[in-house]
Amino acid sequence: MPTIYVSPLTGSSLINALKKHGFAVEFTAAAQNLHPSVAAHPDMLMCKLGAAPESEVVFANLSILTRDYPGDARYNAICLDRYFVHRLDITAPELLKKASKHGLELINVRQGYAKCSSVVVDGKSIITADNGVASALEKLQGVEVLRVRPGFVKLTGFNTGFIGGASGRIGNDVWFNGDITAHPNWIEIKDFIESRGLGVRWFDYELEDVGSIIERI
Repeated sequence: MPTIYVSPLTGSSLINALKKHGFAVEFTAAAQNLHPSVAAHPDMLMCKLGAAPESEVVFANLSILTRDYPGDARYNAICLDRYFVHRLDITAPELLKKASKHGLELINVRQGYAKCSSVVVDGKSIITADNGVASALEKLQGVEVLRVRPGFVKLTGFNTGFIGGASGRIGNDVWFNGDITAHPNWIEIKDFIESRGLGVRWFDYELEDVGSIIERI
């Protein structure tokens, strides 16, 4: 049975739906050395090395994380079928080694919160509000990018959150922690996901960044 890693701040409606669908839900424990608002965010505490359900999940060495950026974002990378995308000068060394071992090509971007900023739809496509990430990935062979407007995502303790941090691919659906239909690019988001043969799931509360939803087989 797949395990779904979520922050304890994830909406109860989403949690109940995951359990109803037979998934094992595991809440991430807050790391004491991270900012309290993101201390239990899965995308700060682990990185999935690929977009396939069976891709390896690497858990963070908590001792190298720090409260503030960029030291909090050492594991916050985008991983597609062929590419590992992150601000490589801050990536945890062990994560870089594992990415290379898996044959992923390392792509440098300025955004340390790469995964937070982006919805990994499948191994060849993402949705992002970060223009730097979008520009880098649009240059890669076989990768499709949907650019959306930044903002419109709640993150307690900060002015705004990230759309990637408010979502996660589980099975054949992309799940959003809240009401993605309130986003101004909702129709484009829905069409982009469904054009890849996937469904979209959302819930009737404000869209909130809880550090991604990560599936592990």
